[in-house]
Amino acid sequence: MKNLHNLPPELKRNLLNLFAAGLLFWLSLSSLLPTLPLYIESLGATKQQIGIVMGSFAVGMLIFRSQLGVLADNRGRKIVLLIGMISLAIAPIGYLLVTSLSLLPLLMVIRAFHGISLAAFGTGFVALVADLAPEQRRGEMIGFMSLINPIGVAIGPALGGYLQASIGNTALFTTSSLLAGLGVLCLLPVVNPPILEQPPKQEGSGFLQTLISSRVFIPAVILLTIGLTLGTVHAFIGLYIKETGVNLNAGLFFTAAAIASFSVRLFAGHASDKYGRGLFITLSLFAYTISMIMIWQAQSELMFLLGGILEGAGSGAAIPMMSTIMTDRAWPHERGRIFGIALTGFDVGIFIAGPIFGAIAEQIGYRGMFIVNIALTFTAIVIFATFSGKTVSKSFRFAFGFGEDAYALKQQELKSLNG
Repeated sequence: MKNLHNLPPELKRNLLNLFAAGLLFWLSLSSLLPTLPLYIESLGATKQQIGIVMGSFAVGMLIFRSQLGVLADNRGRKIVLLIGMISLAIAPIGYLLVTSLSLLPLLMVIRAFHGISLAAFGTGFVALVADLAPEQRRGEMIGFMSLINPIGVAIGPALGGYLQASIGNTALFTTSSLLAGLGVLCLLPVVNPPILEQPPKQEGSGFLQTLISSRVFIPAVILLTIGLTLGTVHAFIGLYIKETGVNLNAGLFFTAAAIASFSVRLFAGHASDKYGRGLFITLSLFAYTISMIMIWQAQSELMFLLGGILEGAGSGAAIPMMSTIMTDRAWPHERGRIFGIALTGFDVGIFIAGPIFGAIAEQIGYRGMFIVNIALTFTAIVIFATFSGKTVSKSFRFAFGFGEDAYALKQQELKSLNG
């Protein structure tokens, strides 16, 4: 907050309105994290069907993320933010229409529509903050503004769990919708920065060519593993806790994760400006791995909460650092598109985590399912440490904080672009 006082008044108002809207966004979205799987289970769905429905959220992200990124570059960030918040307000009301398992296809469609909210808001929010942040304080500013996620996720799941248990699903879905509606009101005063002129489209700048390019591919792969891990946790942790017989509100798992995520983001962004982004990505992947080990072995409330804390710490470093890395590697006029393409890996991970790990759980149980996640996150560490730079040696140095990002655009390059 002290750093905000040093900003021009208009910029400060922009950031505060944006922060309030983002907080409401995550309160609305996260209130359904532990509660929606239980609602689907109450309709008579199997583990795999629950996974398919929860994974359908990523269908909307996967289909629309890149187009929304282009829209953010061409028409401005604000319109994309509004699209995300409005879809977030509509989707929870749709869940109320599904009252039996025979309407499972409708539930999947509504869940996919719900996914558009994160595709739009997530892309527009990061791109707008990146536009506003000074280059030398980029990690700090993105880290600060990303606090909307852990604060929202600290409160939202517990609120959702309380509403579902004490009042019912109608109150739960209505509250989620109203929170998003308030978010729309917070976005209306946000002033959109000038839209940069788009240069002529160059050969090799299409979706696939950009995805497999050196600056995007490895971040997209790491985001894929993070998406798989988070998708598994979000879809099944409530059911897993219930199966173990541990007396723990699943919402408290997400609250513990959010508190840890908040704590890490307070210093990680600023520290990454000083020590490099790669070190914090590596540490986040180690945190994910240890978290999966804790959850795999959990037989008490404390073990689950410790697993949640480590998962939150991993998210608190990984998501803002990946956003910052992609900002470092993108020209200002293409940030929306580059964010959209890189985050495709995350979207795919979220999408396939539910059905794939739901099928795995059917065969080897929830506990065995988390063993697979352990192998997955450890593999991500190896990939990042060996392929994030132009050589294995440079990759290792970047991943452990001893070298620069080989694909980051330098300040003189940005100056030359601006003439």
